[in-house]
Amino acid sequence: QVQLVESGGGLVQAGGSLRLSCAASGLPFSIYAMGWFRQSPGKEREFVAGIGWSSGSTVFADSVKGRFTISRDNAKNTVYLQMNSLKPEDTAVYYCAAYGPRGAYVSQRAPEYHYWGQGTQVTVSS
Repeated sequence: QVQLVESGGGLVQAGGSLRLSCAASGLPFSIYAMGWFRQSPGKEREFVAGIGWSSGSTVFADSVKGRFTISRDNAKNTVYLQMNSLKPEDTAVYYCAAYGPRGAYVSQRAPEYHYWGQGTQVTVSS
């Protein structure tokens, strides 16, 4: 049974930082690309960042470029999202997702991801 468990969300002031973690189990983590998505009330789920399974290539949404970084630790079956210079518009539920195995690219499309976590709330106050 595949499980993705996010943690690290919370309430932070604008300009602050948070690091989200996503611990995976039940799948060969090292051959899955991993992505972070977010969804706020009344909006569609949107891609935030992704990291490939082989070269560790990364992709970011334009709205977070230069502020967020994504990394993975295959020994710990964990993917991280470091969020700096947070803005109120970053407020959302953040989800991690797994795409693969051995996907040819880092997808930015939610329907292409096979497994999802339950989400963690990030709230940025102004």
